[in-house]
Amino acid sequence: MKNIFPKLRPCRHSGTISALKYGDNSTRLSAVVMGLKHLLNKQIAKGLLFLGFEVGYLVFMITKGFHLISELVTLGDQVQGEVYNEAKSIYEYTSGDSSLTILLFGIATIGVTVLFIRLWQVNIISAYKIQCKVAKDLHLNTFKEDIQELFDKRLHILLLFAPLTGILIFTILPLIFMISMAFTNYSKIDSKLILFDWVGLKNFIDILNFNSSLGQTFWSVAAWTIVWAVLATALNYILGMLLAIIINRKDTHGKSFWRFWFILSIAIPQFVSLLIMKTMLQPSGAVNTLLLGSGLIDSPLPFLTNPTWARATVIIINLWVGIPFTMIQVTGILQNIPHELYESAKVDGANSFVIFTKITLPYMLFVTTPYLITQFTGNINNFNVIYLLTGGAPTPVGSTAGKTDLLVTWLYKLTIDQQYYNLGAVIGILTFVILSIVSLITYRSSGSYKNEEGFM
Repeated sequence: MKNIFPKLRPCRHSGTISALKYGDNSTRLSAVVMGLKHLLNKQIAKGLLFLGFEVGYLVFMITKGFHLISELVTLGDQVQGEVYNEAKSIYEYTSGDSSLTILLFGIATIGVTVLFIRLWQVNIISAYKIQCKVAKDLHLNTFKEDIQELFDKRLHILLLFAPLTGILIFTILPLIFMISMAFTNYSKIDSKLILFDWVGLKNFIDILNFNSSLGQTFWSVAAWTIVWAVLATALNYILGMLLAIIINRKDTHGKSFWRFWFILSIAIPQFVSLLIMKTMLQPSGAVNTLLLGSGLIDSPLPFLTNPTWARATVIIINLWVGIPFTMIQVTGILQNIPHELYESAKVDGANSFVIFTKITLPYMLFVTTPYLITQFTGNINNFNVIYLLTGGAPTPVGSTAGKTDLLVTWLYKLTIDQQYYNLGAVIGILTFVILSIVSLITYRSSGSYKNEEGFM
């Protein structure tokens, strides 16, 4: 029988399109019956695995999968019913739909479909490679040899399989689920906690609208979050660097002693330190008691009850917690700055301030820009310091947030405390967008990205 397909050109390409374009009859038929090429070439175990995955996927989709995906359109509409049973003289309940379950199973089914498509591509490419090897009269691996390769040449695939699977199940799937939730009305408003619907971009419009109460709350919290992150990052970095410089000076004695005491604060669990600080800063706490007893103040200072005082307090306490981390990070870098630069600057008559601004600081920024971006991201999401010290208080911003709330603590309150799950998902997405834009622009504008070869 004459071959109706184009002339075979083996091994020039290795992609799915190339396999379908240049493959022979059995290679192309493997796109319909997975594993066919392997079975025809006596790779029985591998062929049966591909075929088994295809059969299993088709059975799943026919019995459940297509129904689960179709339910994503409406997210369910069957309300739990209540029926009076006269024979038993009791009320019986009929099960209704759960939009949350429908959304989760529907997304999971789409995920399974995406993985199956990738497996289908692997099957086609593998079939084309068999065709190429047969055309060149090369050896075809047995199933045992394929397994042995997984522990030798393809060990990286074997080692990456488990963590990659974990990322897909515990990171990617929940992330897509959360993003999908942002386009629904899943909240306690109008009792949409069991059955909810798609609302499109309504939640984003409500939150970004300056004129709505929700929008005013968002922009107020977002502005304070940016101010907090910039101040916390910059002050921790500068003061931590200065502390490291002072300790590393030749004239400083007992360097190990000083480092030990500052590092000691890191060894204490952060939540313990923050809760102790919160107790000490109360109107009747140790700090106010000592100040009142010494006659320095006439009334307790509102460390955590006045908005301005509370914001200043969380920034200062964050310095106490964060400076030791920065000191450790920059100590090794400071010791690697070429001493010739300092000696040349001193010969030219530069004072300590000029040396710091012209040599030390630029060198540190060149090396530690990625660390600064990480610190900024961590401060945007610094849940512990804010929630454990002030809980977002004082003085509510709108009806859902406080003056010291960050986007991450506001998100927590919206979801856990107030059951506005859709709004919490929107806040999570917007926080990610802000962080991505700031991080990418900062990094691409830095010397670490533009000049990776070196400094000076």
